[in-house]
Amino acid sequence: MADKPGTTYIVSIFDKPNWRTILTTKDEGEALALEQAMSQDGAKTRVEEARPKVKTR
Repeated sequence: MADKPGTTYIVSIFDKPNWRTILTTKDEGEALALEQAMSQDGAKTRVEEARPKVKTR
């Protein structure tokens, strides 16, 4: 059986009038570190989890 796909973390920053994606990674620690660094600079940031859909028969 093939490797199971993991969760992808998406780091976005608010750039008026839209949210802009700046990083897509499978490492949660890296995503949270970037979010924290950007928010310390006063930017509005968020981290989203994109989980793969489970195929059922």
